[in-house]
Parts: sequence; structure tokens; C-alpha cells
Amino acid sequence: MAGNSGGPWGGGGSSGGGGNRGNNGDGRKPPEGDGPQIPEIDELMKKGQEQLRVLMGGRGGGQGTGGGGPVFTKGTVLIGVVVAAVLWGAASFYTVKPEEQSVELFLGEFSAVGNPGLNFAPWPLVTAEVIPVTREQTEDMGGTRGSDDGLMLTGDENVVDIDYQVVWNISDPARFLFNLRDPRQTIRAVSESAMREIIAQSELAPILNRDRGIIADRLQELIQATMDSYDSGINIVRVNFDKADPPQDVIAAFRDVQAAAQERDRLQNVADAYANRVLAEARGEAAQVLEEAEAYRAQQINSAQGEASRFSAVLEEYSKAPDVTRKRLYLERMEQVLGDVDKIILDENSTGSGQGVVPYLPLNELRRNQAEESN
Repeated sequence: MAGNSGGPWGGGGSSGGGGNRGNNGDGRKPPEGDGPQIPEIDELMKKGQEQLRVLMGGRGGGQGTGGGGPVFTKGTVLIGVVVAAVLWGAASFYTVKPEEQSVELFLGEFSAVGNPGLNFAPWPLVTAEVIPVTREQTEDMGGTRGSDDGLMLTGDENVVDIDYQVVWNISDPARFLFNLRDPRQTIRAVSESAMREIIAQSELAPILNRDRGIIADRLQELIQATMDSYDSGINIVRVNFDKADPPQDVIAAFRDVQAAAQERDRLQNVADAYANRVLAEARGEAAQVLEEAEAYRAQQINSAQGEASRFSAVLEEYSKAPDVTRKRLYLERMEQVLGDVDKIILDENSTGSGQGVVPYLPLNELRRNQAEESN
């Protein structure tokens, strides 16, 4: 009873046995010389349960209730309603970041797309899936992980080892969620298939040298077209063509072949340059000879035309005065013949030694000397 004034050993103490001097309430004597004792765990649990009953509207066990169940009051019901409302609001309101979009589902079916900011989806009827739409995601393709996945056969029956990266993001979150079961695996399968198709239609040398950018652009278009046909809601941002090399087993021999091909191209270029130079010189000489022939032809034609015109004029004059014209022609011809010849004139009618030589005055020489002195 609560009014008992002592324990089994007759020790006096307060009610509840909390202040007795001879024992600790469970029949065991405390060690001699110790200070205040730490409460037992069971006592702490009982006290906590008692305080919880009081808060829930019940009465403490010390009042003789016998440990009855909690009694609900208006205060406790109001507190429960407020807590439930707070929890429901926390489950219904959600925030969407600027780089995200949400997909709201009404009883599991697509309802709407949420915009960045604070959105409301009354739980549990409406649930929301928040998806990052602008974040770029990458898929590393080819032999990047040390496998043989990047080995592909070219159109000229050569093997090439290719590494590339597909960068994508989400353009339509609703289609992305509902139309593809495994989007990443779908992108990888489509990318590998498209790359093998392009490589099978190309030759090895352009792939290794000049056509990487063209292949990357074509691959992006082909992947995008395929994903659009799946109604996937995925946008292919770009394709990074990282590596295109021969397989490791034959790369040394391939480099030797490439060096020989480059040497062949160099010698071919040298030969072409020599041929072009010689051909240009031959064409220049041919053009020069042709121009000289044309000039000579024009000169001869003009000379012949001039001679013909002069002959016609002389003929006309000869018909008018034959004797005078004949004598004039004779004198002109003799002047042309004897003009540049050193002449000695002999007179057949002269007698005696040296008397037949007629001296003459070299007028041409005098004129030439006068011209040189004037210059």
C-alpha cells in the first residue's frame, strides 16, 4: 500500500520507498561508503511512461488508477489534426529547381507537367516525379573500358577501334518517363548501331584523318532521328569523336603502311610539280613560236600587199609615159644594186696609163661621217 511506513526489514522511509536508508527498494543493501545511487533503467522507463500518460490526458500511476489507457481530449485531437495537416502539406507541396521539371501523376496516370518553383500535388491522389531536364548526361561508347566494343568493320574491310561520347538531355519529361523502360540502355544500343552503320559505309583512311567531324555530325542526326521515332523525349546535344585508331595488335604495321603511303604521296606531288613546270615551259615556248610565226606571216602579207600596190602604181605611170618610167626604174634599180658597193669607174675611151680611171667622190661616206659627228 501507499501508506506503508517501512520495508520488509522494518526500515522507516517515505512513501514509495524512494528515501529509505537501509536498502534501495529491491532488497539489496547499497555498498558501504558510496554516495547517491543512479536510478535503475526500469524506474526511468516507468517515469517516462507516466509523464506520457499525463500529456495524453490520463492520470499518473501514483493516484491509484492501476495504469489505465490514455484518455483523448479536445486538445489532443486538435494537436493530432494539426500534425496530420502539416504532414499532408509537406507531402503535397514540392519545389522544382530551374534546371528541373516535374511530372504529376493522378492515380498513377499522367496529369500535368510542373514548372520551376513551388508546386502543389495533393497527396496521395497526385504524386510527382522531379526530373533534371537541362543537365547534360553522357554515355561513353566504344572501347573506353578496355573492351572490344569499339572494334568496327569499315567499308574497305579494315578494322578500326573507335571511342566516342554521346551527350544528351531530356526534352520532354513525360515521354521520357513513360515511353522508354531503360532510357540509358536504349541510347547506348541506338548509338552503337548507328555508329556501326556509318563506319560500314566509310573507308579507313578518311575515318582516321579528315572525316571525324562529318561522322560525328551524321551520327548525331541518325541517333536523334531514331530516338524521335521512339517518341522518347530525349535530345542529343552533341557527339564527341574521341579516338579512331587501328587495333592494338596491328597498329605498328599500320603506321608503317601509313608512312609508306605518305612517302608515296610526297613523291607523287614532286613528280606532279616537275611535270607542271616542264609543261608550262613547253606551252610558253609553243606560244612564243606561234606568236613569232603570226608576226612573220603578218609582215610578209603586209610587204606583199605593199609591193603589189607599188607595182600597180608604177604600172599606171608606165602606161602614161613608158620611156620615162623605164629609165626611172633602171636608175632606181642601179641605185639599189650599186648603192652599198665600192665602185671604180673605167672609161673605155680614155688612152694612156691610168687615164681611163674616173675618180669619184664618196658622198655616202661623207654623209655617214657627218651624221656620226653630229651625234
